[in-house]
Amino acid sequence: MATEAPGQRVLDLLDKAIGVQAPLARGNIARARRRNPDATPAEVIRDLERTYVRALTGAGAAVGGTAAVPGIGTGVALSLSAGESLTTLGVSSLFVLSLAEIHGVPVDELERRRTIVMGIMLGETGSATVAKAAGRTGRDWGRQVVGRLPAQALRRINKALAKRFIARYGTRQAAVVLGRAAPFGIGAVIGGSANAAIATATVRAGRRAFGPPPEAWPEPGDPLG
Repeated sequence: MATEAPGQRVLDLLDKAIGVQAPLARGNIARARRRNPDATPAEVIRDLERTYVRALTGAGAAVGGTAAVPGIGTGVALSLSAGESLTTLGVSSLFVLSLAEIHGVPVDELERRRTIVMGIMLGETGSATVAKAAGRTGRDWGRQVVGRLPAQALRRINKALAKRFIARYGTRQAAVVLGRAAPFGIGAVIGGSANAAIATATVRAGRRAFGPPPEAWPEPGDPLG
């Protein structure tokens, strides 16, 4: 996954986010189930989707709003927004990896985590890239590709995904960072709207990638049981 320095920084941030969030995915599911012990997998997924959208939207709006606070201004807003980009990757990684756990897709290897997170965060572009690189249809690709191909094959797919991920999140995040620093409360609107759009697109892509949720939870002793 060799890239130029700015692009590599985006991938390094992604790997950092994945590394932090991967061990937390099962705990994230457990918390959702504790809120509603009788919830089915489909209901827990809907709960995780709502929580994810709220969290990402709120984070973007909060950072954008700092530019309107007297004595803070755009300089601090720019600094906070750069850090919030890592938060976006972290929250998104946790959401996607939680979905993979619920659907029984193995994410025990870094290459699988990269494929599933980049592919879903890229939406339709990610689905098409995975399908083309894997030589398979894009339907339920989270199961058909990530869950079955060896890590060596996924490395090739990840090289294709990485180029698109850098192009989208390197360029887009730079524009959003500047937008969030706009004064008079405009940054809060831009930050919240931008993150809401990312979260909504990621939710839709997750549904396409995994297909219908399991009808029931695994038995005790099995993963997530």
